[in-house]
Amino acid sequence: MFFNIFNTKINLSYIIFPILYIIVGIGIFKILKNMILKAIYRRKNLKATQKQRIQTLGYLIINIVKYIIVIFVILGILSIFGFNVKSILAGLGIGTAIIGLAFQDLAKDIIAGFSIITEGEYEIGDTIEIDGFMGEVIFIGLRTTRIRNFKGATKIIANHYMDNIINYSDNNSLAVVDVSIAYEEKEEKIEDTFNKLFMELNKKLEYATKDIELWGVNELSDSSVVYRVAVETKPMKHIVTERQLKKEIKKAFDKAHIKIPYNQIEVHNGK
Repeated sequence: MFFNIFNTKINLSYIIFPILYIIVGIGIFKILKNMILKAIYRRKNLKATQKQRIQTLGYLIINIVKYIIVIFVILGILSIFGFNVKSILAGLGIGTAIIGLAFQDLAKDIIAGFSIITEGEYEIGDTIEIDGFMGEVIFIGLRTTRIRNFKGATKIIANHYMDNIINYSDNNSLAVVDVSIAYEEKEEKIEDTFNKLFMELNKKLEYATKDIELWGVNELSDSSVVYRVAVETKPMKHIVTERQLKKEIKKAFDKAHIKIPYNQIEVHNGK
């Protein structure tokens, strides 16, 4: 009778202690997770891309903590059942070395992804170019980065190949417009028209970061004098700004009766 009760106590310990280990592990994980999330969301007045990077890094740390706790809980439960934990750990070390050799590229991707996220080499929303492919970064993971070009094509690149990158979003862009004007037009009239137009547009151009500048005569072509106009814009907003400038310059020159030369073809009747 006593022997049966003793066996029952032993069997119950095999059930109770593993459950306690699991409950304690879950509790520790929840506490650490809440601490990490509070640290992430405590920081305010950050840009959307900065928030994204901090959140990505935070969830990466949470996953690492989760796996570490799971490993310790499993090892603790195995020790209850009499397994030699030290030999298991030694086996894990050998196994890890073998896995590391088999998955070198995966390890490189994860290390590179961690470096990209922490160092901010580029962020979601940035426009970058790599190996001739230019587009917007739409996803940064530990293993891959996804870039989408203006046509909608998405390129998925392993993180350890993400080198020699051109990041167009780090600095402001420059919108440049060359305007061809007939030789017979007066220089004073041209510059006066430009200056009046710039005074109006400096308040209207959405993406301009500085006032528009007239750089002067850029070229003396066969049929026209080419003036160059430039304005600094927010990163990658130079194309839309150039289109706005061309439209407004055309309207202003039409109003001022300034001639913009264009190629003409003469057709002769064979009669």
